[in-house]
Amino acid sequence: MAALIISSDKKNLYKKIAIAVIGLLTFYIVFQGASVSSHGNSVSSTQLSAGNSAVKNAKTGYQYRTVSYPKYTGPKEKATFVTLVRNSDLYSLLPSIKSVEDRFNHKFNYDWVFLNDEEFTDEFKDTVSALVSGTSKFGLIPKEHWSFPSWIDQKKAARVRDQMREDKIIYGDSVSYRHMCRFESGFFYRQSVMDEYDWYWRVEPDVLLHCDIDYDIFKFMRENNKKYGFAISIHEYEATIKSLWKTTRDFMELHPEFVHPNNMMDFISDDNGLSYNMCHFWSNFEIGALDLWRGDAYSAYFDYLDQAGGFFYERWGDAPVHSIAAALFLDRSEIHFFDDVGYFHMPFHSCPLDPEVRLRGKCDCNPASDFTFHGFSCTAKYFTVNDMKKPDGWVNQVDAAL
Repeated sequence: MAALIISSDKKNLYKKIAIAVIGLLTFYIVFQGASVSSHGNSVSSTQLSAGNSAVKNAKTGYQYRTVSYPKYTGPKEKATFVTLVRNSDLYSLLPSIKSVEDRFNHKFNYDWVFLNDEEFTDEFKDTVSALVSGTSKFGLIPKEHWSFPSWIDQKKAARVRDQMREDKIIYGDSVSYRHMCRFESGFFYRQSVMDEYDWYWRVEPDVLLHCDIDYDIFKFMRENNKKYGFAISIHEYEATIKSLWKTTRDFMELHPEFVHPNNMMDFISDDNGLSYNMCHFWSNFEIGALDLWRGDAYSAYFDYLDQAGGFFYERWGDAPVHSIAAALFLDRSEIHFFDDVGYFHMPFHSCPLDPEVRLRGKCDCNPASDFTFHGFSCTAKYFTVNDMKKPDGWVNQVDAAL
């Protein structure tokens, strides 16, 4: 069989064509791969591509190629993060902000409100603003929201603090802690900087999110008719709230119209309201509708509690106050347990027990440390009273989380 002879000119031509085809295919594959990756990791079409630019360091002369992502321009709720914090807490707050931004907010760019009873320093404002993808806003708490009200006998309050110090009750002798609890109970949502919002997510220093949240959590709350969301529940120290339930019962007798017919009394009381079982949602993580606190029922309830003086004559915390109110004034279906966020506040973790949830959320927590069904937690009771199915393996966590 005769050999096929190709001239050297044609060989060069074919070689150039082959190189061109390979180059085009390579470009196509790289472009398509970037496009697929971008689509797979984005929440909306407004976040499909990243900007790429070269930056030269004036001091070293090194050149870097940086990546920047466009701002989210899709629909958003009227929502904000809110943090009560001092200037001195800046560097314990930054990891919290970074965690929330990395796990959730860089996708949606919600605002962040910072509240303080003193003016924020420029260092504080500049540093947190560099981390927040939305707009940072700063509120100065008015003195009347962070001081003893006129009806409080301060000598009596001081004697209580002295006794609690002797009894070694945590924060029992702290004045500032009591102001904080009263403020979070009845005033954070009344700050003028909060007026434009309908929803809030409370964040504190030294907290972390363990899992990615790839959906708009505020939109989830609105579309599913939720008003209050929590990640951890726990029992309160009885010595700090000795008269809180009696005061609450007195209020309910005066205002039975505020108690929702489908309330969740069975979460906070084991005897149909005769006593309080100390269960409450841990309020350092709260996602809620501001109209819950702005409404007539809670406004009247907080004012009644405030006049009773228990924030200062005892050490009533905002967590049991909020929890009792949510359990009594809301339809039980309006309270939601976030089992997919993965949350940590010293010393407790909320970590999804379902491996599919952990993998989908890229969670970095150990399910063996999950506190959800531990004996000191109240979330097992929340599941029980709401006829919810507990996840596989929950029994193994009952005494294993601490």
